[in-house]
Amino acid sequence: MAPMGIRLSPLGIGVFCLLGLGVLYHVYSGLLTWRLSAFLLGDRAGSGGGESGTVDLRDLLAAAVQAAELGGVEVRTVRESNKLNENSKGKTREGADDKMTRGDLLSNRRMASLIKNTFPGVQVNTEEHLEEADKESISWDRKMPDDIKDKIQNAKLVPTESITVWIDPLDATHEYTENLVNYVTTMVCVAVDGKPVIGVIHKPFTRYTAWAMVDGGSNVKRRASYDEKSPTIIVSRSHSGKVKEVTFQTFGNHTKIISAGGSGYKVLSLLDVTGNENQETADVYIHVTYIKKWDICAGNAILNALGGQMTNLKGEEIIYTGQDGNEGGLLASMGMDHNALVEKLASKISDKEKKI
Repeated sequence: MAPMGIRLSPLGIGVFCLLGLGVLYHVYSGLLTWRLSAFLLGDRAGSGGGESGTVDLRDLLAAAVQAAELGGVEVRTVRESNKLNENSKGKTREGADDKMTRGDLLSNRRMASLIKNTFPGVQVNTEEHLEEADKESISWDRKMPDDIKDKIQNAKLVPTESITVWIDPLDATHEYTENLVNYVTTMVCVAVDGKPVIGVIHKPFTRYTAWAMVDGGSNVKRRASYDEKSPTIIVSRSHSGKVKEVTFQTFGNHTKIISAGGSGYKVLSLLDVTGNENQETADVYIHVTYIKKWDICAGNAILNALGGQMTNLKGEEIIYTGQDGNEGGLLASMGMDHNALVEKLASKISDKEKKI
């Protein structure tokens, strides 16, 4: 007989035991599932951009492509609506209006939110500041494009803290306001320890996307040939400084010069971009004035991946950490003797002019 006169029923004991077993099952099955997932997937917090650990550059590339293309949708939609809400952020060093539109802001919100939400431990630098309250609840959809899977088959893990992402939500804003949309791009660049290793350039109005990873792969290639004797030079149409004068002095008065908008567009002019409509071609890209790093980082990465070069006018590598501006101008080439180009330009551009 049980204490206190309580009689224990065999049925009650059985029910109690079953309840206890159920609790133990749920506790331990959850623990085992978590451990199995951790074993099979590895440090997903790191590969997804957690606060610590590592990031797989393939994931970051795929997310960058998606971000650039989604930003492009915003850019295209605003331009087609003809409601740009254009205003000026101030003056450039050349005295022109530094324009901003609703397309810049909406594209920036979409692109920066996607990267920051997917990789919260990664440093993100973007042209338009994104307030925490303005962040969208959007993340990379975890779909790896087939061309990335085919060309980059192995994981490329790097420490999270070594990464800086540079986002240009709308390159060639000046031309965008004039409806010269062929020059417009959205761009994402990934730098590791200051070196550009992933570049994505997307043209919203033709839906063309170029991407490349240093020591990885790309969906774009260099052209079959370049004219080293009489190169065609591409320069900025809205931030030209003294670049045309310098070009004629360096390469001769009969040198062909293309004036174009957008750094992304100008880098694509150096490549074989078959299928990309209305893309001009050039051999060398020169810029002699101040330029922001989000304007040039993606193109720098793509050129590096394909065996080209982008440096400042002294031939020094551009480091993508710290300040967001590049004071030393830039020289970009593919299939050319880059050092010889640097030497040619050196005698024509003073240090003072390089900082205009």
